[in-house]
Amino acid sequence: MTDRPVVVERVATPRGELVLRRDGVHYEVISNGTFLMDTRDGRSERLLTSAALARHPEPLAVLIAGLGVGFSLVEALADDRVRRIDVVEIEPALIDWHRSHLSDYSGSALADPRVGVIVDDIVTHLRSTATRYDVICLDVDNGPGWTVTAGNAALYDDGGTELIESRLLDGGVLSVWSAAPAPAYRVVLDRHFASVGEHAIMVARGEPDVVIVASGSRGVRQRDDDRDCS
Repeated sequence: MTDRPVVVERVATPRGELVLRRDGVHYEVISNGTFLMDTRDGRSERLLTSAALARHPEPLAVLIAGLGVGFSLVEALADDRVRRIDVVEIEPALIDWHRSHLSDYSGSALADPRVGVIVDDIVTHLRSTATRYDVICLDVDNGPGWTVTAGNAALYDDGGTELIESRLLDGGVLSVWSAAPAPAYRVVLDRHFASVGEHAIMVARGEPDVVIVASGSRGVRQRDDDRDCS
């Protein structure tokens, strides 16, 4: 008989219940009964950052929306061109778990001097910040069509895409993680970016993870000297 996953921690948040559980040697994060992420693979989460960084000639400033189990952040830090990474994560408990249970996966990444952690909702952060980035990586939902909270839907429509564009510097790149293809979102991106591509990563559950990478904003872009990497 297969052992059932063991609950390691359970916390109440303004968005509902967040659970960290262990299944053998691996950890899983569950939100309101919905599976979000685990530590079993990580290929698509690493690709979220590596594919975007590969598209940009000088990715000095990076925004990662969604800390997850740390795969994306560690991958971004492996690129010596990156000078600053802002990680926006809405759940303080998840950040705390990286200092204990999940430390084997993120290591000392949160202590890296290039990393700043912002505890906030990503939509709120994008609307309130004046900071602009070379690369923005979104991994806050199971995909554009399967959001963790209703408010996150605002990221994937034309208004949300325009907001993201406004936070990208000239030549900036957007990458988005999804647990399934998102054809409707691809149509939105095609309206805003000159180049949109997809990477499919086969996973054990059957339907592939998808990383969407968009560049060449069709909107007004910022000069390179607007970039703040201090």
